[in-house]
Amino acid sequence: MRTITMYLVVLLTLFMVQNSVAQEDYQKKVDILKEQKLSVTRQEKEALKFEIAAIAKKLANAEITQEEADNLKMEAAEKRALNIEDRIAIINNRIALLERNNGVVKELDTLNYKFAFQIGFGDDDGDDAKLFGIRLNENPNRREPIYDRRTYSDLVLAVGLNNAIVDGQSLNDSPYKIGGSRFFEMGWQWRTRVFKNTNFLRFNYGFSFQFNGLKPKDNQYLVSLDNGQSELQEFDYELDKSKFRMDNLVFPMHFEFGPSKLSTSEKKMRYSLKNQFRVGVGGYGGFNIGTRQKLKYNLDGDNVKDKLKRSYNTNDLIYGLSAYAGVDGFLLYVKYDLNPIFKDALVEQHNISLGLRFDL
Repeated sequence: MRTITMYLVVLLTLFMVQNSVAQEDYQKKVDILKEQKLSVTRQEKEALKFEIAAIAKKLANAEITQEEADNLKMEAAEKRALNIEDRIAIINNRIALLERNNGVVKELDTLNYKFAFQIGFGDDDGDDAKLFGIRLNENPNRREPIYDRRTYSDLVLAVGLNNAIVDGQSLNDSPYKIGGSRFFEMGWQWRTRVFKNTNFLRFNYGFSFQFNGLKPKDNQYLVSLDNGQSELQEFDYELDKSKFRMDNLVFPMHFEFGPSKLSTSEKKMRYSLKNQFRVGVGGYGGFNIGTRQKLKYNLDGDNVKDKLKRSYNTNDLIYGLSAYAGVDGFLLYVKYDLNPIFKDALVEQHNISLGLRFDL
């Protein structure tokens, strides 16, 4: 008897929990539908605004007459008003259906999955552009796509030649090898449209790790002197490799110019930079997070590798100018450090880089 009683108590508890969860889920569905009703009018008004702007542009370019423009505006307004009425009616019917059936409604949609797994990269004009990760999304609660996305993000990679410009000398007189000195940059950027109704000007900002390498000529290496100076001196043995590298964390900011393609629908408006030419002009500022030198040479028949991590009296603050130009995500890239490489140097040297940049 005692066992039966315990069994009934467990069943009753499970029933109450299940009923509570079902009621909570049902109320959540209704609340989401009510929130969607509030966004319908805003979405349709935004769409109407852009349609009227497009009509006004055609009128200004003499592509249509004033009478045609007025008729088109009236048709657009009528269409958006009907859209609002019909979409709200659909949502009201869904709410009524849920209330009448206590939240349990049969679905005919064969894509009525409970959870979605998404991973990868998308185009600028997609709803999930640059999405990377996992999104658990219950079908009845799927959120409406954002009508106008003003900000996108990119993974940034850059690689190319690196060198230093010495005051009073040309780049040809640089003490560093032009072909052997290289740089690599990796970071993340956000791109935000500056103006509401045009995408011609964007503001790009983010963070990057820069790795600037310099290879001295003529069997030289970098030496820190007692007076706080750093200079190149000839090494005592024949060097197989001499490389000096500066690692920086910087925060680039650019104003980007260029055309884009506009696509609109009832649910979204997107500006796409795919296959479009663009130019970015700006600069960067940040910190030197590491300086090191690598030497390889042969000593008495043994291969020796020295890895020296010191400050070499380099500047802690990094700031400079940068620019890029190209099509889509394939860009020519140049950057120039306004800060000298070494502090209190008798002759200043400024790092300069030229290469290719990829916005992925």
